[in-house]
Amino acid sequence: MTTPFTPMWTRGFQCGVLESRTPVGRKVKRETTLKIVFDAKATARHPAERPDPLGSGLLKEILDLGVVLGDSSQLIARLPHQSVDLFFTSPPYADARAYSRIHPDRYVEWFLPFARAMYSAAKPTGSLILNIKNRVANRGPLRGQRHPYVYQLVLALQHMGWRWVETYIWAKPNAVPGRFGPRTKDSFEYVYHFARTNKPYFDLNAVRVAYRADLAEIERRSHDTNGRRNTGAGFGRDRTKTYLLGGADPGNVVSVPQTYNQHYGVNHTAAMPEGLAKFFISAASPIDGVVLDPFAGSATTVVVARRLGRKAGGIDIHEEFVIEGRRRIAENIALDTPGTLFEAAAG
Repeated sequence: MTTPFTPMWTRGFQCGVLESRTPVGRKVKRETTLKIVFDAKATARHPAERPDPLGSGLLKEILDLGVVLGDSSQLIARLPHQSVDLFFTSPPYADARAYSRIHPDRYVEWFLPFARAMYSAAKPTGSLILNIKNRVANRGPLRGQRHPYVYQLVLALQHMGWRWVETYIWAKPNAVPGRFGPRTKDSFEYVYHFARTNKPYFDLNAVRVAYRADLAEIERRSHDTNGRRNTGAGFGRDRTKTYLLGGADPGNVVSVPQTYNQHYGVNHTAAMPEGLAKFFISAASPIDGVVLDPFAGSATTVVVARRLGRKAGGIDIHEEFVIEGRRRIAENIALDTPGTLFEAAAG
């Protein structure tokens, strides 16, 4: 006999227990199964969806101070509903740093409260851009294999309601060599773009790169009287309009050197390169828009966003990082190599 499913709580998901009793000889075997069901209505009822009267004051404090100390899953839940243009962040990777040991098996469960709070606080045109890297499991049944927690997280966010817009590759030309077992060194990381609705803010013109063709070729093609060139496969483009936009589409592979700015006194073991932040903040947030980093670390997101004319702030649960972040903001430290973006389209 199986008892009916009854919800135990609702916060975007319904969680309940299915209990079954099976006769085994003179005894009864009892089995309990946890069942999780996504509930869109429950998400709408989440307290984070209800504006906190003090939320506007909290947002102002974050933007004024640059970085505040606290648990971002709780603080973001108090922000005014639909008040943030862009959440750009690189959360602690699973089992990667001494300051935040999160087992990859539990990573999705750990991250979802942050994602729910950000979903509520994001504007209809708002986005969440997430830099994250999977890892080789160092224990458990998957030891020695790539753990799928990153892919599990992407699907969980999509299931929650975040729209999975694009996957970018951050290519690292100066990746650190080392011992990686039967594999080459890690030379890239994922950057996932999620949007609150189907019409997120995105300015491609802000991140266009130089054309590959030289000025003489650009001039020649601007006078091409043949117009559209079609291929046997049915593809074509109007060559007279190829160079009217001021630059080429960079594609979804962003090449930026990994930062080692600890050499310059930045007190963080995983500081984000400024070139990576610049690319996504420029494309996914408007001038004077609100940009927040819920895992501010050394405040690279805040420093770069303010330099680009955005209102920016961050949250971190580690006091030493808050102190370091405020120092960088006050000094407007810009010591990273900005990186190079390579266009995917031929000129």
